[in-house]
Amino acid sequence: MKKRDPFEEDILAAYEKGELKSVVRSKAQLKRYQEAAQATFIKDRRVNIRLSSPDLMDIQARALEEGIPYQTLIASVLHKFVTGRLVEKPSRLTSRTSRTTRKRAGNP
Repeated sequence: MKKRDPFEEDILAAYEKGELKSVVRSKAQLKRYQEAAQATFIKDRRVNIRLSSPDLMDIQARALEEGIPYQTLIASVLHKFVTGRLVEKPSRLTSRTSRTTRKRAGNP
């Protein structure tokens, strides 16, 4: 098992002290959340795709920025896209493609 980071340790300590409160308002809401969580973890198909090296490097960098494995990031983005919940958030990273475009245009 992966070692917990300080943030995770704080959450665990708060849970063990009984300091965390549930935000679930009803049994129906709890059931809906449980079903959504179970559906999220069902991964019964494998997909192989080809990506350009720069795109994969950008994906890996974004995953590192988010603190998750890059395969998880790809699966999450695809899931959000197909469910209509994809909201793009600007990255702190500069995209390689935009750097290449600027170089071609003669701008540093």
